[in-house]
Amino acid sequence: MTTSTCPPPEGGSSAGRTAAPILVSALASLFLAACGGDSSSGPAPVPPPPPPPAAITQVPASAAASDMALESFAFNLPETENTEPLTLELVPTFPTSETEEPIATP
Repeated sequence: MTTSTCPPPEGGSSAGRTAAPILVSALASLFLAACGGDSSSGPAPVPPPPPPPAAITQVPASAAASDMALESFAFNLPETENTEPLTLELVPTFPTSETEEPIATP
């Protein structure tokens, strides 16, 4: 705090001079504090979950490219007991090999 070199006004004290800047500072800080922040109440809404993947209804043509591709497709299908059998409309012929060993099933 600085000391004023001017004499206090008649009938008053220097406390009035120091109270005014303190009051202005307090009002300015309240004003600035009221300007910040978001006025919304509560957290932002949660986006809806993504839709479930489409059900597989047919064997893709890429699964018939090789024995390994067909095995990979078949083993990656979800195990269900309430779905329809897969159609073979996109598969012209299934791969065959005379030299590869039979695929062991788990």
